[in-house]
Amino acid sequence: MAEKPSDPTRKTPKERENERDARLKKALRANLARRKAQARARKGRQDEQD
Repeated sequence: MAEKPSDPTRKTPKERENERDARLKKALRANLARRKAQARARKGRQDEQD
């Protein structure tokens, strides 16, 4: 009986974990950038009011 070729679309648990880690890192970086931008905007408004 011939062996079936492995499905190239299937990922190993390690590959899935690496992809998840990369996705989380990207989301955290985007969140941090958004929070910094909000803080700068708030600081700019406070400086204008003073």
